[in-house]
Amino acid sequence: MEGYEGHLENFDGGYTVAFKKYTADADLAEFFKGLPDDRCQSAHWGYVLAGKVTFKTASGEETFETGDAYYVPPGHTPVLYAGTEIVEFSPTEELQRTLDAVTKNMEAAG
Repeated sequence: MEGYEGHLENFDGGYTVAFKKYTADADLAEFFKGLPDDRCQSAHWGYVLAGKVTFKTASGEETFETGDAYYVPPGHTPVLYAGTEIVEFSPTEELQRTLDAVTKNMEAAG
């Protein structure tokens, strides 16, 4: 994805850690189409190293900024901002199912 640099590492115990850097603004909601409620199906525990990230849910949205730790449950879509860097932990199995759908949707979008 243009505007994204990342590295994911799977660990024993069923968790994945992701180091992510965003160099462009993006609302990724369209790429979650086809998942239940068209939203991410993985929980995430994260820390914002720089910038900010917003998570939209059925009940509203929440923005986390530099220095914030966060938990976001399944059932969200992210809005990304240029200059944001985060480290995030997610259950590997849930994350992989979501990433499979997101990758398919990104490929279809060209």
